[in-house]
Amino acid sequence: MTRPVHSTLLFALVLALVGCGKEPLSDDPYIRSIQQERREKDDYMKNDPNSPFNADPHAAWAPLEYYPVDSNFVFESALAEYDRKDTLTFFGTEGDLRRAVRYGYLSFAFEGKERRVNVYQGETTGGEKYYAVWFTDETTGEETYDVGRYLDIEYLSDAEAAYVLDFNKAYNPYCAYSSMYSCVIPPKENRLSVAITAGEKKFHP
Repeated sequence: MTRPVHSTLLFALVLALVGCGKEPLSDDPYIRSIQQERREKDDYMKNDPNSPFNADPHAAWAPLEYYPVDSNFVFESALAEYDRKDTLTFFGTEGDLRRAVRYGYLSFAFEGKERRVNVYQGETTGGEKYYAVWFTDETTGEETYDVGRYLDIEYLSDAEAAYVLDFNKAYNPYCAYSSMYSCVIPPKENRLSVAITAGEKKFHP
């Protein structure tokens, strides 16, 4: 049976997108928003002079690779602050030392078990505080970057506010693309004993 021309073209487009590792555009607003963020990040990485691919002449550009967007990896959690907020020392990938505060943790239920990830409070060279989750999981070193992945956390002043822990936004630090950069090595306490098949995959130039 002969397909109508428009159906044939659409089918070919879908196959092309899948073959290139890109998801066909979704009608779901949440999925479309993540797909748009990924397109914008690719554009930044390829074209912005401050991206690691343009800052390092030896870094070879290639589109970033991701797992398909999966809403099963989006969780809501209160931020449980630690009474004692210890300042910890972390190693960077180049052997340098970093300091950050173990501020609190976010918890989520996955595969029949309650899990948690610590949230760390760091400080930029400009003195601005930031909050982040640095983690590894069962995909680390296999399908995802050997060092681990990061999630940015927006701090909410309302103690009762619900935080969104969205692993579809998990990303690789710059050291995944260029040896010019050193990045924090996630601590063992943030090792998740499950496969987080969401977010950014290993970079393949």
